[in-house]
Amino acid sequence: MSSSLTQTTETPENIRQQTTQRVAFVGMGVNIVLVIAQIIGGIFTHSQALIADAMHTLSDLVGDVIVLFAAHHAGKKADANHPYGHGRIETLATVVLGLLLGGVAVVILLQAWGRLTGDAPLVTPDASAMFFAALAILGKEALYQYTVRIAQKIRSPMLKASAWHHRSDALSSVLVLAAIGGAQLGYAWLDAVAAIIIALMIFYMAVQLLLESTSELVDTGLSTDESNKIIDYIHTLPGVKNVHMLRTRKMGGNVFADAHIQVARHISVSEGHKIAEDVTHQLESHFPEITDVTVHIDPEDDEEGEVSMELPSRQALLQAFADHPLAQPLQAQWLKLGLHYLDGKIELDVYVHPNTSPALLNDFQRACEQLGYIGAIKFYTEITQ
Repeated sequence: MSSSLTQTTETPENIRQQTTQRVAFVGMGVNIVLVIAQIIGGIFTHSQALIADAMHTLSDLVGDVIVLFAAHHAGKKADANHPYGHGRIETLATVVLGLLLGGVAVVILLQAWGRLTGDAPLVTPDASAMFFAALAILGKEALYQYTVRIAQKIRSPMLKASAWHHRSDALSSVLVLAAIGGAQLGYAWLDAVAAIIIALMIFYMAVQLLLESTSELVDTGLSTDESNKIIDYIHTLPGVKNVHMLRTRKMGGNVFADAHIQVARHISVSEGHKIAEDVTHQLESHFPEITDVTVHIDPEDDEEGEVSMELPSRQALLQAFADHPLAQPLQAQWLKLGLHYLDGKIELDVYVHPNTSPALLNDFQRACEQLGYIGAIKFYTEITQ
């Protein structure tokens, strides 16, 4: 059993990293071909729009390099300096891609406005330039469909950003195709108007990506509906009496969750720990996006405040018994003392010898009444064979 486990190296993190790198390499290969084709086509057909679109495609190459860098580092395992892993690198890369997308939109907008209002004469390209524009549209749209499908499969905001970057390039190529066609028909102004509309669309995409990624950087949690689904599921698990706090945050395509669950009041620490382990396992199995769960066990609902905060610790309580003349005799001979901090009081489970004098038990109860913070007291004897 142990030897087979040590041979398993394909972890979900490794698969995610390899998939992201494969998508980035495919994008880089296709974009390199398109850039070369557009530059050559633009030169031979005298199309400035094709050459400009080639420069736009170069931004995708820069984005793919960023994706490769982020995928390499985000896939690393947690270490001493990064106990929660390196998923934030993927989120940061999404921010960079969003900024790059927004920058491209601004450049297109300024260039289009300059063509619309400027006095420079328009150059009419050769009609064959439309072939290169159509080729770019097909290549970039194919990249978008491929990348967004993988992004949804592995829940990667970074690949989603990269996919929309491919879509923005496809839209700009549509602009180029329309501009070249309009130039052939004598409507050169269509170039600038279409460019402005597409630039606004690209800028909107960039804003959406930036809002999504920056919300992760500031630890924005899941939506109320998503959180309620998790809470409702926890309620169905054995041993859980209530869930009175759930905190979540996203890191890349993963979700971290902290849950406070209420269990039976008098169970042992080990049983409470077992319930917490079961809750963690069931959450990670039922919600694949949840990769890290911290479960806090509560014997009562403490959401309104720490009702036991002012009560003495075990050490302080034992000292109080040692200092009290009515409690000291029983303390000297009891076998074990169990404490339950409930309802603002300390409940006691006192284990004594079978032949313990009832007078000692009565004196101890009187001492507890005088202390004021002791609740129910139960006396037990242990029978050994």
